[in-house]
Amino acid sequence: MPSLEILAAFSVVCFLLSITPGPSILYIMARSISQGPSSGVSAASGMAIGSFVYVIATVLGLAAIFKYSPIAYTGLKIAGAVYLVYLGWQYFKPAEQSGSNPSLTKATNFAIMKQSLVVELTNPKTALFFLAFLPQFVSHEGAQVSTQLLVLGIIYTLITLCCDISIALLSGKLGNWLSQKNGHSQWQDKMAGSVMFILAGVIGYESIN
Repeated sequence: MPSLEILAAFSVVCFLLSITPGPSILYIMARSISQGPSSGVSAASGMAIGSFVYVIATVLGLAAIFKYSPIAYTGLKIAGAVYLVYLGWQYFKPAEQSGSNPSLTKATNFAIMKQSLVVELTNPKTALFFLAFLPQFVSHEGAQVSTQLLVLGIIYTLITLCCDISIALLSGKLGNWLSQKNGHSQWQDKMAGSVMFILAGVIGYESIN
């Protein structure tokens, strides 16, 4: 196993990466501000499960397919962008359907977790990240490489989950405060939908360039 010094350094790097603003943080914030802290926590949990799936894929060597198959990599990214467009559209549908509520607002936390799992699984950049990042902290004088990769992946996932949950709780409180202040949350739903569209656009742009 890696030494305690290496594990400590790895944990610090994971923490810094986890609090660096990025698409996943924006996604979780959008969910929390629009639908409350519990929805943000569910979104963070779903993304953590997806991240762990990619950890397992990395340990088994399956994640390498995205490194050596541009078609699979691009295809999955495009699928993820399309899915984000679908999720974002749910926030705008009520504008054309009087008297109805946003379908995502009605979604259970479990449904949000499943949607977020799909969002993470359709982001192959996570797999490439693990392929490039985790091996840097592997010791070739200790346990099997696969075991070390698994341990490091679990540590990374747990640290990221804790950071994402903290962001979800803070964003949810902000969303609740804004909702009480303005008396309605319709604009918050529109903002959440817009974030989904922006993320989809960024992913789509990266896929064709």
